[in-house]
Amino acid sequence: MNTLPLPEPIVTYFGAEHNPEALTHCFTPQAVVKDDGHTHTGIANIKAWMAAASLKYNATTVPFAIERDDACHVVRAKVSGNFTGSPVNLTYRFRLERGLIASLEISV
Repeated sequence: MNTLPLPEPIVTYFGAEHNPEALTHCFTPQAVVKDDGHTHTGIANIKAWMAAASLKYNATTVPFAIERDDACHVVRAKVSGNFTGSPVNLTYRFRLERGLIASLEISV
């Protein structure tokens, strides 16, 4: 069980890695996600990206650290799945607006 003090939309995001439909409840309508050199804008595109990634990699993400940096919540997480180099630690940079994720940038 994860005991990190994560804001609710970030908890929902990590809980949705195999349930992209749940992303509707944690992103703003015009949210932007940047991952692996691609940008996904809007909930429909973000859900499609998550569904494809879930199917392709069957990844499990376990957040292990959080800090504030400017207006962002920066979460470090161990990601394990069907990909070369698994497991890997990734950085998730969340910017929240009015209790929802407005932007997310994922990097190594």
